Amino acid sequence: MEISPVLGNHSLIERQRNNLRLAIKLGFVALFFVGFGFAMVPIYDAFCKITGLNGKTNETAAVIDKNTQIDYSRTVKVEFLSHSMPGIGLSFKPEQFSLRVHPGEISRMNYTITNHSDKVFVGQAIPSVTPAVAAQYFEKLECFCFSQQTFAPHESRTMPVVYVVNPKLDADMGTVTLSYTFFEAVKAKS
Repeated sequence: MEISPVLGNHSLIERQRNNLRLAIKLGFVALFFVGFGFAMVPIYDAFCKITGLNGKTNETAAVIDKNTQIDYSRTVKVEFLSHSMPGIGLSFKPEQFSLRVHPGEISRMNYTITNHSDKVFVGQAIPSVTPAVAAQYFEKLECFCFSQQTFAPHESRTMPVVYVVNPKLDADMGTVTLSYTFFEAVKAKS
C-alpha cells in the first residue's frame, strides 16, 4: 500500500479557495432561509386572504343582527381545545370539552386560567377554528382573546367566550373545533 505524497503548496491553496467559496455559498443559503422565514407570515396571510383557507376567527367582537333565526332543525357539536406554551406556568382549560348548539343560537363557554408561577404573567390567547372553512361562520361576540390578559402570581380566573355558529354553516358540517393557544406577550424592549 502506497501513501500519497504530501499535498503541494498549489493544491493546498486551491483547497482553501474551494472551502472559502463553499462557506460563502452556505452563508448566502442561510441568509436566504432567514429572510424566507420572516417573509412566511405575510405570504401566509396573503395566501389565506386569497383562498379563504385560514382557520382564523374574527379578531374583534362580531355584531349580530337581532333578527338572526335559530335553526332548531339541527345541531352542531362545538369542541373546545386549549393549550399553553410549555414552561410558562399556566393551566388553561374549558369548563366542558364539547357542547351541542343550534346554529344561530348565542352560546357561551368559560375557560379557567391559572397562573401557577410566582411572577406576573402577561399573555394573549390566539384562536383558530377547524375545519378552516367553518372559521367564517364561527362568530365571537365576546372573547378574552380580543386583548392581552395580565395574571398576578397564583391568580386563577374564569373568562368567557360568547359566540354564535352562523346558520349559513354547511349543513353537512356536524363538528367545529375552537382551539386556543395561550402565548406569553412579547416584552417591550427597555
